[in-house]
Amino acid sequence: MPIWHGTFFPHLRNMAIIVFHKKTPMHICVLGAGVIGVTTAHQLLQAGHRVTLIESQAEPGQMTSYGNGAQLSYSYVAPLADPSVWSKWPHYLFSADSPLTLKPKFDLAQWSWLLKFLAASNAQQVKRTTIDLLQLAFFSRDKLAQMLAAKPLDFAYRTAGKLVMFTDQAALGSARSQVEFQAAYGCQQEVISAQRCLEIEPALAASNRPWAGGVYTASEEAGDCAVFCTQLLDAMQVSEQFHFRPNSSVSGAVVKENRLHAVSVGGDTIEADRFVLAMGVDSAAFARKLGFTLPVYPLKGYSITIPVAADAGSAAPEVSITDLSRKIVYARLGNRLRVAGRVEIVGMDRSIPQRAVQELISGTRELFPACGNLSDGSKLSPWAGFRPATPTGLPIIGKSPVGNLYLNVGHGALGWTLACGSAALLAELIAEKTTTINSQPYAYP
Repeated sequence: MPIWHGTFFPHLRNMAIIVFHKKTPMHICVLGAGVIGVTTAHQLLQAGHRVTLIESQAEPGQMTSYGNGAQLSYSYVAPLADPSVWSKWPHYLFSADSPLTLKPKFDLAQWSWLLKFLAASNAQQVKRTTIDLLQLAFFSRDKLAQMLAAKPLDFAYRTAGKLVMFTDQAALGSARSQVEFQAAYGCQQEVISAQRCLEIEPALAASNRPWAGGVYTASEEAGDCAVFCTQLLDAMQVSEQFHFRPNSSVSGAVVKENRLHAVSVGGDTIEADRFVLAMGVDSAAFARKLGFTLPVYPLKGYSITIPVAADAGSAAPEVSITDLSRKIVYARLGNRLRVAGRVEIVGMDRSIPQRAVQELISGTRELFPACGNLSDGSKLSPWAGFRPATPTGLPIIGKSPVGNLYLNVGHGALGWTLACGSAALLAELIAEKTTTINSQPYAYP
């Protein structure tokens, strides 16, 4: 029985029938072992293919997937591109306390991305993008649940619920409109008072912030993305059909008659029937080498991971929290608290400035002052990563301009949330099946 969301997306009802074809198993090479690449490899292996997974790092999930915000945020997928960007642009450019930083560079890719981003910052596009992200997010939630039912993994995964906290009544009113809009597409969310927020998450009582209220989504989840990648890889390693190549950067490619014939990895040449590009922000450079452009640009973000004090009690949150005015997210991972934030359009600057770490420490101290030792930033595992984002916020999933190269790129801040659904959708497209959800919104532009 196919899985589909006809109740949520009635206009997709006729697209929800899967037609199964008997296909000869192929050798498929997946480039990149972040959460997108690892889940893609798993889906293709489950479909009966021989899979080679190539990764530049020693372990999977060590780059953008490693220190992300940890929230599996299926119902809160509104894109960064938004009409409010136009009025906030001076704040982003010139304010020291802006959660979004833009540093213009002599970089054609940056300016091309920014112009497309601004073009996408209109109400009609945002509504369409939100609908398309919701269908993929719910598909991903179902696929992760199916995977874990068949193959239990231990990565601090749980249904934590999520509170998005507001300090401004006008912003809370706008959120109410968004909640009402998303309800038509299957989201079950509540706009609640500040007092009700504190009842749901008592740890917020230690904050002196003037909360106006919040949006509560009881079904939202959390989990350690990097640990998930490692455990899923370990599960695949038992198959003779699977081969993992760590510490292996792709140094070249052989294209013949508009088909990717092979990639060069170290001193080896790897041939395959199909290739999947899932290299995060590095995907754009690889695409350029093959003669086409990917509208993917890095959005830099930071995180710290706080060991929760043994005597913290209710001082550390159990519910995932988003402090919307600060653009900081909090997710409990067992005896750790992941704190992540900021969006910086600064190219590939890999430095971790102390001000970024201090911003996350200060935000935590303001909300959850007794959750753990916040005095020594070096012990909080400071991390920076690059979210591979498209201007609209929609990932690109499916065929590329190169005949046998498929794409699974551009998930922005939602890679962890969308990974399992994106992998399943791509596996269906490679198998040339009628897809479970409408794949057209994610096609190469």
